[in-house]
Amino acid sequence: MTESNGSGAPERNEDMPDWEKRFRAPRVSLPDWAEDAPDRALFVSNATGTYELYAWDRSTGGQRQVTDRPNGTTDGVLTPDGAWIWWFDDKDGDEFGVWRRQPFAGGEDELAAPGLEASYPAGLALARDGRTAIVGRSTDEDGTTIHLARSGEAPVEIYRHRESAGVGDLSHDGSLIAIEHTEHGDAMHSALRVLRPDGTAVADLDDTKGGQDELGLEVLGFAPVDGDTRLLIGHQRRGRWEPLVWDVATGEETDLALELPGDVGAEWYPDGTGLLIVHSFEARSELFRYDLASRALEKVPTPPGTVSGATARPDGSVEYLWSSAAEPSAVRSTTGAVVLDPPGMKSPGSVPVEDVWVDGPGGRIHALVQKPAGTTGPLPTVFDIHGGPTWHDSDAFAAGPAAWVDHGYAVIRVNYRGSTGYGRAWTDALKHRVGLIELEDIEAVRAWAVNSGLADPDRLILTGGSWGGYLTLLGVGTQPDAWTLGIAAVPVADYVTAYHDEMEALKAMDRTLLGGTPEEVPERFEASSPLTYVDQVTSPVYISAGVNDPRCPIRQIENYVKRLEARGAAHEVYRYDAGHGSLVVDERIKQVRLELDFAERYLA
Repeated sequence: MTESNGSGAPERNEDMPDWEKRFRAPRVSLPDWAEDAPDRALFVSNATGTYELYAWDRSTGGQRQVTDRPNGTTDGVLTPDGAWIWWFDDKDGDEFGVWRRQPFAGGEDELAAPGLEASYPAGLALARDGRTAIVGRSTDEDGTTIHLARSGEAPVEIYRHRESAGVGDLSHDGSLIAIEHTEHGDAMHSALRVLRPDGTAVADLDDTKGGQDELGLEVLGFAPVDGDTRLLIGHQRRGRWEPLVWDVATGEETDLALELPGDVGAEWYPDGTGLLIVHSFEARSELFRYDLASRALEKVPTPPGTVSGATARPDGSVEYLWSSAAEPSAVRSTTGAVVLDPPGMKSPGSVPVEDVWVDGPGGRIHALVQKPAGTTGPLPTVFDIHGGPTWHDSDAFAAGPAAWVDHGYAVIRVNYRGSTGYGRAWTDALKHRVGLIELEDIEAVRAWAVNSGLADPDRLILTGGSWGGYLTLLGVGTQPDAWTLGIAAVPVADYVTAYHDEMEALKAMDRTLLGGTPEEVPERFEASSPLTYVDQVTSPVYISAGVNDPRCPIRQIENYVKRLEARGAAHEVYRYDAGHGSLVVDERIKQVRLELDFAERYLA
């Protein structure tokens, strides 16, 4: 068997390096299944070399590819009856498009909600009647609008607001619609509203209090029973994410009060009698079943590592997507059966991750360390910074860090202030000194790595994608003596221009983080913008960018690059025809190869 090596020439599997095999090996997402037709499932796979949607009839074992687009497709939903697959159609990764649908058994695509113009998606909920959908849209002109769309009828607008909002869920009988909104102006902390299909309000729940004490809420799902008005939601009232059950008809709230450290999420078991609990703590996760009648909490056995998705099936079994830093992802079941095992080349493993805790200016910082087996320091070291910023690195399999380890580097990933999984205060600490706070934590871990003898101070790479790319450019400008190289993928480089060009939902997030627009708080945007410090950059810089990116748009990156060029600073830029990253395996391999080559040439 041969594979393309990304340059057009075939390459045999036995000649392919392990780092490349990890990207090429076929992988699958956790399958979603239709509520009223559980044998009909939908999943994402890179089996063709591009991430696309696949339909799976579990009763026959038959699988077929649903979408086939040059830049890939990952956003898809099954109707509850399993008859249709809705998928989001944008242009070359720009995230601006329309919903289309295709029969589960195959056939021509058609507009799923005729009459709705292209937009950024803001949530979708599909009714069990097979003809009704709740469609959320976001545009620069209209803000957020939510529409009731019925087959054969013109869509009806049922919600509109300038601030960001989104569709949360639709009740089992289709009579109630839950939305998350930020009408109060804080895009980091949503409030909840329940509407009828005609747009009239049934109930509101708002934990925002103003100042530094604002709390967020999130929709986890209506009870899967006709006429049941219970809504499962997430709250932050005790300083972390936890679930509670809110009866939107009576207003009664049932707090589960689970004594679990870290963040806790949940979803309903299909019969509505229990909850599948997902517990994330210190970069690892585990599952439980919570019985609503007895309040008993029973652990669902999973291996140590990270569960990145889980679902309870009608027979009571649980299927979950699991991996660790050392072992590639797999879809497993509590029955012991292999749920999905894609054919073809298998991904090589990598080295386990080690936990490190470092005292920082805002508290103890959790970092994850990988290094080549059998090596001792000082080693060339890559600080691979996660995006988000409201995200976190975990003990999960990642082909990118594994590629650096294969080439002799230690890799350190830092869950800086702003990361999730360590409590609300840690996540919310970013406001106003955006970027600078995260870099304080990264610097504390850098100092530990050098002083401990792990990292070679003359061979330190700062890298990351999206928010991690932003922190990379900000870091090489504000900490020029700390880093040997900077490698930034799809970064924010010029914060003011990025704000004006980015999608509307991200503008709302930036206003929350920085306390206003560039015109209202210019000093904060200036202090947090990599462009402000570009003349202080002494390290060679590599930047990759998608020309259709709506999140970190290309114009603001070009502004930064022009300043590097004017100084004659060492830098390289790679532009590719996609959006905020690529779903094409060859393209992703090309990008990693360019990054590895850049590091090898400049670190000697």
